[in-house]
Amino acid sequence: MKALMKTTKSAKPHEVEKKWHIVDADGLVVGRAAVVIANVLRGKHKPSFTPHVDCGDNVIVINADKIRFTGKKLADKVYYKHTGYAGGIKGVTAGKVLEGRFPERVLEKAVERMIPRGPLGRQQMRNLRIFAGSEHPHAAQNPEPLDIAAMNRKNKVGA
Repeated sequence: MKALMKTTKSAKPHEVEKKWHIVDADGLVVGRAAVVIANVLRGKHKPSFTPHVDCGDNVIVINADKIRFTGKKLADKVYYKHTGYAGGIKGVTAGKVLEGRFPERVLEKAVERMIPRGPLGRQQMRNLRIFAGSEHPHAAQNPEPLDIAAMNRKNKVGA
């Protein structure tokens, strides 16, 4: 009798089939949306997931300016940056970022911090397009809607 072969198939970069997904962020919670988007960008939703290959899909996010926070995070959450000078640390609250010129940065930073750092992570982040309004220039790619609420319910512990 032949022994069972126990091999793992690794995806090659040229074998990866990339799809386009669209997410309407209107009324979604930042962290819950970012988890699902990061997993789709990495390709963890596919059975052929390979950690060292960009096997994720392209994601378009619209209405990023209408995303919401839970609790008092809108006033209490602070995003820090450093100017490079001594004592040059600056902070801005999440509410001010959402009201400001680039409200899509809130979701972009949340997703970016869930993707591994390095060349592969930067390549995967290039597959993310975030728009503050409801218009986007990627209609020709025929993106499929990605239901984040259903994916969060499916991945809940004990459900």
